[in-house]
Amino acid sequence: MTNDIKVIALDAAGVRAGAEDLAEVLVDCVDGGASVNFMAGYDRARARAFWNEVASRMESDGRFVFAAAQEDGRIVGTVQLVPAGIENQPHRAEISKMLVLRSARKRGLGAALMRAAEEAAARTGKTLLNLDTASDDAERLYAALGWTLAGRIPNYALMPDGTPCATALYYKEIAPVQ
Repeated sequence: MTNDIKVIALDAAGVRAGAEDLAEVLVDCVDGGASVNFMAGYDRARARAFWNEVASRMESDGRFVFAAAQEDGRIVGTVQLVPAGIENQPHRAEISKMLVLRSARKRGLGAALMRAAEEAAARTGKTLLNLDTASDDAERLYAALGWTLAGRIPNYALMPDGTPCATALYYKEIAPVQ
């Protein structure tokens, strides 16, 4: 990762304050073909509303939001760590919305964001993380970071253009930090 970008944890107020940058990242990823729950034509207004909803959820579900921020404060990447929220799974969390601006990729930001999420999970006693992806580039990253492919589900979701795609499911066991 370049020295001019650092990973920071955002609280709900930080997500709201950074909603414009976060929206830019999300729209850029959808425009680039990422299967991250949204279809082609997804615009900044809807993306800002999404991030404001994430901020509201942070206050109730304990999720973490991390951002890769340039020296000027501009956010160019993000990832969420979402606790399972299920009584019999207090040890588990999901990695969600691992996104990096296309112009900022191949600089180690994805790995840095993932490490921040994994460290937060360990600090909060999580021992099992899971995620899903439809991206070959993301799969290479997760494999390099020690994640295990559990399997693929065909036709799980749609790409932004409406084409059905398979989703790869990954997990990683981690040791909690006391």
